[in-house]
Amino acid sequence: MSHRVDTILPADSAEFCPAADATDIFVIGTYKLEESTPNQPAESEEEVQVPIKQQRWGKCLVYQTTEDDECVQLQEVLMPAIFDMKWAVDVLGIADAEGNLRFLKWDNKNRRLEEMHTLKCEEGPEDALCLSLDWCRYRSDYSSDKLTVSLSNGCVQIVEQTNATYTVTNTWKAHDFEPWITAWDRWDLNRIYTGGDDCVLKGWDSRIGFDQPIFKNKRFEGGVTTIQGNPHLEHIIAVGSYDTKVRLFDVRQLTRPVTEVEVGGGAWRVKWHPDPARSSHLLVACMHDGFKVVNFENISQGSADVTSSIASRFDKHESLAYGVDWSSATPTKEGTLVASCSFYDHSMYLWRA
Repeated sequence: MSHRVDTILPADSAEFCPAADATDIFVIGTYKLEESTPNQPAESEEEVQVPIKQQRWGKCLVYQTTEDDECVQLQEVLMPAIFDMKWAVDVLGIADAEGNLRFLKWDNKNRRLEEMHTLKCEEGPEDALCLSLDWCRYRSDYSSDKLTVSLSNGCVQIVEQTNATYTVTNTWKAHDFEPWITAWDRWDLNRIYTGGDDCVLKGWDSRIGFDQPIFKNKRFEGGVTTIQGNPHLEHIIAVGSYDTKVRLFDVRQLTRPVTEVEVGGGAWRVKWHPDPARSSHLLVACMHDGFKVVNFENISQGSADVTSSIASRFDKHESLAYGVDWSSATPTKEGTLVASCSFYDHSMYLWRA
């Protein structure tokens, strides 16, 4: 059983709220590129046509789930096109196409998002786009005072909260092309992992600075698009790529994967299950091949016998599978509630896995 919603605009990001009193709340991010249209023909040779800048705009859509696994829309917030969103308890961070990080706080009493602060990450003649963000968190414990963000100009930043505002505290050139993803190590908060369109996975350590990465892995056949550490098993991270594979790494040996699995389409997002009892289950948005749950059998600290299999899949989307997330609400006998969204068919589905 599944429930579909038309998001009207192309959808690319889905995130459930992890706050204990708001597990029925999730957000969908949308991205619309308005094609530029030519100016009117010049009436004389002296007239010069000014090029029209393409506009990228979107909305943050807020939904509440119901007991029958459907949902109602509570709110929509108009803003520049959304690339990525992440919650830190009741604070939502949004990376947008005009180079901003936006911070909104969930007001559970009034059941709506309230805008807190907007940070322009980098000024310039051609503003960089914010591509991804990740909150600094230890295992499953969230904080909302520090995060990392990647920019389309190849840079990665650390942003920290002081009182009610956020400021950039570190900026470094991380990749030669777009760094599609930046992610904190959930077991070592000194470490950040990044992946880019240059087909390279890199690691950075704040204790020694950001002039050079602590490692590079160039053994990818496509851009590195998504990274997430397992919050239940130390040393394990999942890395997805445009090359249609998800690779599992032990962070103590990042030159070669523990195992890899073919997922049939570029892996845009990976999400580990929030329940420790399902620590081996990874949700994957597979772009051209729907959504899948991968089960990594024998996954344990130091295991050398990890194998993988597709535990389940969801194929009702008819376009690029981009955004997906697990709910942290109590599961039913049918499984855990999942929200997924796809781009050109502007669809969002609720289903269980």
